[in-house]
Amino acid sequence: MKKVFAFVAMMGLLTFGVNQTINAQETEAAAVEEVAQQDSTAGDSIAAAVSEDAQEDGEITEETKNKKEGLHKTIKVKFIEGSAGFMSLVAIAMIFGLALCIERIIFLSLSEINSKKLLEDIQAALENGDVEGAKSICRETRGPVASICYQGMLRIDEGLDVVERSVVSYGSVQASNLEKNLSWITLFIAMSPSLGFLGTVIGMVQAFDDIQKAGDISPQVVAGGMKVALITTIFGIIVALILQVFYNYILSKVEALNTDMEDSSVSLLDIIMKYNLKFKK
Repeated sequence: MKKVFAFVAMMGLLTFGVNQTINAQETEAAAVEEVAQQDSTAGDSIAAAVSEDAQEDGEITEETKNKKEGLHKTIKVKFIEGSAGFMSLVAIAMIFGLALCIERIIFLSLSEINSKKLLEDIQAALENGDVEGAKSICRETRGPVASICYQGMLRIDEGLDVVERSVVSYGSVQASNLEKNLSWITLFIAMSPSLGFLGTVIGMVQAFDDIQKAGDISPQVVAGGMKVALITTIFGIIVALILQVFYNYILSKVEALNTDMEDSSVSLLDIIMKYNLKFKK
């Protein structure tokens, strides 16, 4: 009886173990299948997200491109809407003003030199009594400072007073050359907003003409003339501001060069005085 009971218990345990193993395998297989399905779903989601991001990037790029093209197109449209006649005059004033500003900036930049080194070379030559060498140094150096020094060296044998008058006189000439065309730049600075205001007045006259013809003061009737008035004023002020910035920059360079010429003139007179004391006793 005990053997039968033990046998039945053994068979029950074996059956339970097999069932548990089968269930575990089925559970594991289901879990693997579920994970695979989740991975597939995640892959599809990632692919969809990447595709969506790429599409959004494309839309952003296209939108940016449209904005750039839109800005350029907007400027052209506003230029035409602001009455092509007056807007063309404002544009011409800007072009000529900028051309003069660029010319002055290039000229002044080329006029800047290392004046301290120039004076040291002149002093070294004069200490050796080489007046012609000092003149050659001045001739081979560009800029107003070198030109002033050369004029002084030409009259080194005529006395310090003569050299001083020559340096002062030629310094005035060089200062005038530095300020050349600045009056034209100021003219275009003044003209640009004036042309804009003139367009404003004409736009207002156009608006009142439209009101008179329509016999009505509705916004639609007034809008056309008012738009012309405002656009021409805006463009004129913008051009004047741009030219004013360049003009102030040019003035700062002119002032710096004038200061350099004055300091160099004083230093040159000191060098010539030492030369006279050394070689003309």
